[in-house]
Amino acid sequence: MTATSSPSAERERRAETVLSVRDVVKHFPVTQGIVFKRTIGHVRAVDGVSFDLRRGETLGLVGESGCGKSTLSRTIMGLEHATAGSIDLLGEELVGMSERQLRKVRRNVQIIFQDPYASLDPRMTVGGIVGEPFRIHSDVAPRGDRLRRVQGLLEVVGLNPEHINRYPHQFSGGQRQRIGIARALALRPQIIVCDEPVSALDVSVQAQVINLLERLQDEFDLSYIFVAHDLSVVRHISDRIAVMYLGKIVEIGDEIQIYDHPTHPYTQALLSAVPVPDPSLRGRREEIVLEGDVPSPVDPPSGCRFRTRCWKAQEICAAEEPALKPRPGSPQPSACHFAEQRDVVHPTG
Repeated sequence: MTATSSPSAERERRAETVLSVRDVVKHFPVTQGIVFKRTIGHVRAVDGVSFDLRRGETLGLVGESGCGKSTLSRTIMGLEHATAGSIDLLGEELVGMSERQLRKVRRNVQIIFQDPYASLDPRMTVGGIVGEPFRIHSDVAPRGDRLRRVQGLLEVVGLNPEHINRYPHQFSGGQRQRIGIARALALRPQIIVCDEPVSALDVSVQAQVINLLERLQDEFDLSYIFVAHDLSVVRHISDRIAVMYLGKIVEIGDEIQIYDHPTHPYTQALLSAVPVPDPSLRGRREEIVLEGDVPSPVDPPSGCRFRTRCWKAQEICAAEEPALKPRPGSPQPSACHFAEQRDVVHPTG
């Protein structure tokens, strides 16, 4: 008989932090010259991001293209080396680790890429793709047991184990993404970074993949970092949402706080752009149209980075960068001097 944990023990386990990101910075140098290159600036892709990820939680990352979501995800994975900051994964500091050290740590954090075809080697069979983690981490599965493990993973993600010798081009887009999910599950990680895993798929297939991810989260006790542009998808799957703008998190909170009562002007503008399917609700929501372009990450504005497009901007916004902290009348942290709760009509009514 398997002993069941008490509700208090389960809450304590769920509250455990599996990933702690503190003041992470990732800058890419901008060089000039062909033979004699010199650095003339830096692209501030990620510029001081902090958050915690708890066991069994899904943290959604949203924002416009170029805001740093994918770069942050790749930096957490160690695919990009952080310029500064701290990334604590289950008590181990990842920043400064060598490639050899990172290889062992990556057993606990895997990634699902955006394009399921580009992320799969077209010259490898499905069995080779899903079984590759076992070849790299040979101590995880004995050689004689790998075929069974690969077939079991294919079955878990809803694919036919008999298709183990097929190639990626013989599958549909949704099936290829399932292959990527099976590969990410191979080493039984505790965290999976989902870098826009459904944006390249048809809407009907998106729902199937999202449901699969939710089922696997419960079955394998996974924690997700879910990067996406579709705010409706993010709300459906996420426990908490972090809104990024120009390399920084400007607001973070649970799905009700962010979607129904946002406080940062940028979050409010994003939500006002979400289409409302119910015609009877369209007139009840004020649309916020942002003026101007997103500033260059090479030379971001002083103070608040959103101030050049913000209708609330005042002198203090240019002189002082607002801290990400709870504001009066609102429990969720917001990086705005004039944060004010604004009720939003739910996109689905």
